[in-house]
Amino acid sequence: MLDRVLREVERATDEVVDFTVGMIRIPTINPPGDHYEDCGRYIGTRLAALGFETEYIAAEGRPEHTRQHPRVNVVGTRHGVRPRPTVHLNGHFDVVPVGQGWTVDPFAGLVRDGRVYGRGACDMKAGIAAAVYAAEAIRRAGIAVPGTIEVSGTVDEESGGFAGVAYLAEQGRLSSIRTDYCIIPEPFSPDRVCVGHRGVYWFEVAARGHIAHGSMPFLGVNAVEGMGALLHVIQEELQPMLAARRTDVPVVPEGARHATLNINGIFGGQPVDGIQSPCVADLCRAVFDRRFLVEEGFDFTKREIESVIDRVRTRMPRVEYSLQDLMVVHPTRTPDDSPVIAAIDRSVEHVLGRRPAHVASPGTYDHKHVTRIAGVPHCVAYGPGELEQAHQPDEFCTVDDLITSTKVLAAAILDLTGALPAA
Repeated sequence: MLDRVLREVERATDEVVDFTVGMIRIPTINPPGDHYEDCGRYIGTRLAALGFETEYIAAEGRPEHTRQHPRVNVVGTRHGVRPRPTVHLNGHFDVVPVGQGWTVDPFAGLVRDGRVYGRGACDMKAGIAAAVYAAEAIRRAGIAVPGTIEVSGTVDEESGGFAGVAYLAEQGRLSSIRTDYCIIPEPFSPDRVCVGHRGVYWFEVAARGHIAHGSMPFLGVNAVEGMGALLHVIQEELQPMLAARRTDVPVVPEGARHATLNINGIFGGQPVDGIQSPCVADLCRAVFDRRFLVEEGFDFTKREIESVIDRVRTRMPRVEYSLQDLMVVHPTRTPDDSPVIAAIDRSVEHVLGRRPAHVASPGTYDHKHVTRIAGVPHCVAYGPGELEQAHQPDEFCTVDDLITSTKVLAAAILDLTGALPAA
């Protein structure tokens, strides 16, 4: 049975690649959320053509969902002999901005030398194609699975997933009441299964000073200098402490096993382009991305930031500092004895002849919403592509990775729905 399915995957290679290319050619850039409905309809049309019951779910009520940039998700359902168990495969189709350094057209969907190139090729339109054709290979092999297979394409994962997977979970469309297992084909390569991620604390610090004439700066309080003092303390005092902390969770790459802090953006004073006037900067704002370890926890992480700001206040008493939370995501980890981990392990071993490594993600993905809002603990990430390719110029996914992962996903679906004999 399983070998029949794997042969069907191989026969569908050109279709899987072409479907990936078609998605890449729809520039679903986030922000602002371009062409979401176009891509959702493209995926939904393919799902319907392959026999799925297809529904489109707009994120009504979410502030991101606007007439200009509608947030439209798509879910395809294929019912089996029995309604349960249900295996849900989810992938996001939004992509980050292109950036600089490309040598190929980022939205041409170029296929060359066994690679599919383009923004989103790796993260994670190839993963969506793998999920769709894993289910399709089972149908083409003539196997009626005992349970239900669902495939969803969702929005906004790159900005938190609140109008995507979080919305589906809040609406009960993705829920422990109807969903047993979830696999997210993020790019961790065909021989690794991702069982969780670090925590995230995005926050903004505002430094407020006092405006004055630029020729008499001593009559003002420069907020940019105030922010500079904070950055100095972070660099000299906090960063070494973070680098010394290391988690026992198998986060990859190795550097991400340590606590980290990144400055996402900074703005202060007058824009440097255009006409200037002689003024002391009275406001400077910076956004920070703190990735914290399960061993640290959020409460400790925030208190540490507050302590750093307090220390700077004593050094810059004329500057007013304020802290604003922007996003908090707690660390997530799949239970070690989860059936979905075991199924992926067996499937990779059958396809590749070896067990996969168990890893955790340096960043978050929609696992957080599946676990915390939908209440589905049995969720992992497994999909084609190399993690290091995500968000890079000349992003690509190899065709070999794409087809191998499709095979593994198909085998895992059979395993989790009970279609395969017990091991």
